[in-house]
Amino acid sequence: MIGADAIVKCLEAEGVDVVFGYPGVAICPFYNSILDSKIKTVLIRTEQNAAHAASGLARVTGRVGVCAVTSGPGATNVITGIATAFADSIPMVIITGQVNSELLGSDVFQEADITGAVESFVKYSYLVRDADMIPQIVKEAFYIANTGRKGPVLIDVPIDIQNAPVGRFKYPEDINMRSYKPTVKGHTVQIQKAVKALNHSRRPVICVGGGVHLSDACGVLREFCTKFSIPIVHTMMGKGAMPSEYKLNYGMVGNNGKPYANRAMNESDLLIMIGARVADRAISQPDLIFENKTLVHIDVDPAEIGKNARATIPIVGDASNILREMVDSEITCNTSDWVETLEKYRLEMMPKRNPNPDYVDPCEFIRRMTDRMEDDAIYVADVGQNQIWSCGYAIVRNGRFLTSGGMGTMGYSIPAAMGARYACPDRQVVAVCGDGSFQMSLMELATMRQHGIQGKIVVMANKFLGMVREYQHYTYKDHYSVVDLSGSPDLSKIAEAYGFKYLHLENMTGCDEVIGEFLNSEDSVLLELNVDPYDLVK
Repeated sequence: MIGADAIVKCLEAEGVDVVFGYPGVAICPFYNSILDSKIKTVLIRTEQNAAHAASGLARVTGRVGVCAVTSGPGATNVITGIATAFADSIPMVIITGQVNSELLGSDVFQEADITGAVESFVKYSYLVRDADMIPQIVKEAFYIANTGRKGPVLIDVPIDIQNAPVGRFKYPEDINMRSYKPTVKGHTVQIQKAVKALNHSRRPVICVGGGVHLSDACGVLREFCTKFSIPIVHTMMGKGAMPSEYKLNYGMVGNNGKPYANRAMNESDLLIMIGARVADRAISQPDLIFENKTLVHIDVDPAEIGKNARATIPIVGDASNILREMVDSEITCNTSDWVETLEKYRLEMMPKRNPNPDYVDPCEFIRRMTDRMEDDAIYVADVGQNQIWSCGYAIVRNGRFLTSGGMGTMGYSIPAAMGARYACPDRQVVAVCGDGSFQMSLMELATMRQHGIQGKIVVMANKFLGMVREYQHYTYKDHYSVVDLSGSPDLSKIAEAYGFKYLHLENMTGCDEVIGEFLNSEDSVLLELNVDPYDLVK
């Protein structure tokens, strides 16, 4: 057995069934060894998207996503995907090939210090120096990636280590790292303090972040909110933790959130934040918002508690464990008057749109499409205006809503949807993007065709980088710079070239029929929407 064989054996032991990647000489021993394994390989068309595809798989399965690329530009290209996963705490192991150990630091062909380059974007990274250490390193990498605050871990393997003989292969059954002991069980005293504060509260609100998904706590969260009638709001990453149509769900908070959701949070006397970072897009002025209220902050990462806002009652631990203990507590708060007030705010402050009838109304289209999607469907939104419209109007029941929240990486939706669909071939998966972000990942239509992965892609085409154009509209008084997408390809010919069925919707006439054809088709479909270039998210 050589080092490359050992890596494959380790992946098999971890239950990995697919690796997304792009080969090169420095990773060829690994890709040669994987041919003798049942692990499938998916050839991505650019390395960044290997990480995004692994992210999509990880988010819908709860397993660690895996990708493998070569040294130099292969490794540097994947950095954006790693940073995207790190910002949203997605468990992932990235394997990179590297030049010969003896040549490290000599600037040889396709050498890049990838462990140094990704230092601020990974939970941990390894440069393998000894083939005998591969089983221990891989076991640690998977453990670190999928425990505590989850995230990406990189393993850099020089080609000579991949080819080196392994003395004795033994994959560890368990792991015990003295320097890494994440807290998962919340402190009972702190939990009881939160229960006591809840019992004294008259206007409680729960703010749900992406950590609720990562801890698989959606079920117990729904039980908690229903049992005690606690209103909830959510960050962008928390969308879908509660069904969109749940009566006590008041929607997304933040600069692009629902005004009544922000008001609910602002006027609460007790705010319970669960798995949320208190980042600027959700809460731009934390000192003002948290003034004169009790803040209970629940997070598995102690570094997040108190970083952007001082918590009255900090609770470190896994959200599912903490919520389970709170569900079983005696809570007697009465929220009926508070809920009545919030319902009044919802009716009074419901956003009113006046769309141009010559174009497709993206918000109404999203509402109609998601209303007809399957109960457990997976909706993947890209970044830009389409993301904000999706957050505001996509109906999520028992499915998932995926997007790049922390990093805001354009081009995320298509490869992430591809990874999600590969992992869950029986679930409906739809990617929604703008014509700008589509052109960042359109090459992955070839990957879908090659590997038989069904793609359903909606392109909101407004011929601009819409979000930037909107910012320039407000900030620079319509002085537009480098946002015109003139020269974009004919999407009908792109669809034909990649074997996708093409649909087009000019305006809302015939919208329901097109949606039906799009969702019900057994083929891969590219649906282009004609969207008003001057439509705004605000």
